Formats: sequence, C-alpha cells, structure tokens
Amino acid sequence: MRLFNFLTKKKLLLLNILLTLYIATNMIGGERGLVSYYEKEKKQKNLIEKKNILSEKLNEFEKKNKLLSTNLNLDYVESLYREKLKFGKKEEIIIKLK
Repeated sequence: MRLFNFLTKKKLLLLNILLTLYIATNMIGGERGLVSYYEKEKKQKNLIEKKNILSEKLNEFEKKNKLLSTNLNLDYVESLYREKLKFGKKEEIIIKLK
C-alpha cells in the first residue's frame, strides 16, 4: 500500500526514470545505437578495402587490354603466348618451375 501511494504521488518522477531508461537502452543497443554504429562502421571499412582491391584489379585489366587493343605491344603479346602456351624458339630451353 505504501508503494502504491508513493507511486501515485511521484508519477512525474517515475515517468522521468522510465523515459531515461528507455532512451539509454536505445542509445546503446537499438537499431541506431552505439553497437549498431560500430558494426556498420566496420562493414564500411571492409567495403572500402574491397573497393580498393577491385579498382586495382580493374586498372590492371584495363592496362593489359590497352596493350592488346589499339597499339599492339609485341613484347607483351610474346610474353603472353610464351606464358600461356609454353611456347619457345628452337634454341631456347624452357625450364618449368613448380
């Protein structure tokens, strides 16, 4: 009975405590809380790293494509068919490593 009387008299205090607890809980663990923020930040860093790796690979492929397209680079073509087809001249000795 005393608790009930206390709560009826201090409604505003009880309401403030509950609202503070609700806001504090959501700030830490909610969808837009601190935990979620750090998870999203970590995911963003991983995506940025993947983007950098993919852009480096893309630049490499564009460079190779450029060597094979408009101005044909004969040295590059020769190194390609030697590597892929294991091709060599009569006087050369090919040593396979691996």
